[in-house]
Amino acid sequence: MSVSPISPVWIFRVFLSVLVLISFGAGVVLTAMYEPPEIQTGTVEDSARGTTYVAVQGFHFQGEGATKKPARLVAVDGQAKPEWIYNGSKRGVSWFYNVDPLPNGNVLAVNTVPGRTLVYELEAETRDRVWQQNFSITDTHDVDLINGDQLLVANMREYDNNNGTSNDRLFIYDLSEDKIVWEWYFKNHYPSETDGGMNDDWSHVNDVDKIEDGKYLVSPRNFDQVIVVNRSTKNITMQLGADQKHTILNEQHDPQYLESQTGTPTVLVADSENDRIVEYSCVNRSETGECQWKQVWVMGDDQLNWPRDADRLPNGNTLIVDSLGHRVIEVTPTGEIIWEVYTPWAPFDVERAVHGNEAGGPTMIDQNISGSYQLSGSAGETPGTGTATTTFPEWIKTVVGGTPLNSPGSEFAEAWEGISQWIKPIWMAPWSFVYFTLDIVLLFVLATAEVIIHRRWISSRTRQALGRMRRLGSSWYRIQYQRSWYILRLR
Repeated sequence: MSVSPISPVWIFRVFLSVLVLISFGAGVVLTAMYEPPEIQTGTVEDSARGTTYVAVQGFHFQGEGATKKPARLVAVDGQAKPEWIYNGSKRGVSWFYNVDPLPNGNVLAVNTVPGRTLVYELEAETRDRVWQQNFSITDTHDVDLINGDQLLVANMREYDNNNGTSNDRLFIYDLSEDKIVWEWYFKNHYPSETDGGMNDDWSHVNDVDKIEDGKYLVSPRNFDQVIVVNRSTKNITMQLGADQKHTILNEQHDPQYLESQTGTPTVLVADSENDRIVEYSCVNRSETGECQWKQVWVMGDDQLNWPRDADRLPNGNTLIVDSLGHRVIEVTPTGEIIWEVYTPWAPFDVERAVHGNEAGGPTMIDQNISGSYQLSGSAGETPGTGTATTTFPEWIKTVVGGTPLNSPGSEFAEAWEGISQWIKPIWMAPWSFVYFTLDIVLLFVLATAEVIIHRRWISSRTRQALGRMRRLGSSWYRIQYQRSWYILRLR
């Protein structure tokens, strides 16, 4: 008695079905053991002075703040323990961006909802709003209080659909006069083809700081550069980086202007898409003021996950927002983490109150430090797990590293890293999201294969069904015609 060979089609079905079951089971087990991330203390080797304020952007969907991934302002003490938490998502806030300590001990907060930016002074003890200013502008990530009663605003995503023109700008709003007293438009200083042409998020200007009277440090993220703008002449007097030159800067955030003891202009910046912190010094300057920039210091190259703020402290250390690492760290010039707090979801800005807004400190040249350094001394916590784990994007990069797939694989890993955190349910483990996504893909492949295998049967059944529908339709029309004719005869 002969045994019929097993069909390759059945082997394919069984193989995919087993993969789906294993993947689904692994996802369920990991999620059952998963604890969603919370604000928690990491490494504390050296207590910080006073309070540290962190603005947590929070995740959202179509402009609606996610209550389980909230926008928050967090104040932590010297031991990286929360002093208070201000939940913006419970107060109608979609995003928190900038937070600045004020001389009176309060904080200046910037939050947005679609089409509106709200700036207010928050009383640090009671969390009551002392005053607030509402701007009917599309989006703003940074507003600074300057000259006592003026707001310096970085206004992005201002696009005129009627003529296809970007109106991204800087402006100064005088609180006493209740009006805009100065404006500066990117379209007047950059070719329209910059970053591929004007669009609804052309410059993505995410930061502006007053570095001295009449001079503002500006970060047009999508132009891959940091500039200094002169208020009176409106000229760009200094520029670090250039559009699409990603080896210098790649979609940076929140630069800080420093000067060495000899007066050398220096820029410390969170080089976000390059996943690092960098410091550049102007080693030579022409008679026209143009700088020849030298990369002096690199920190955490490819260890950080989309950093969005870096501040030099008076002690020479650097305070860093590791945004998609959901943490804030203080590191020594050689990379040792001595203070660490985890603050999900996606912290944006950090300031240490005792030093005021953008305190500043010695440059790396002043500290006789140069080169690239790796981070060390972390608590090793992946938020929500308490232990160090390899993430899916890290695994992808390791697998494709050194192969022809390195470039597309790395791009996929970075895209996954950015998108998944925004859409993954809070209760689901990161690797479970990978497994469940794999299940969806496998089921789609299985369904597509079944359609292809049974295409003739499906085609035949479809034709039969359409034929029956046509016959039924013809019968219905005949009946309606006969009914109408009969009614007319009776009349």
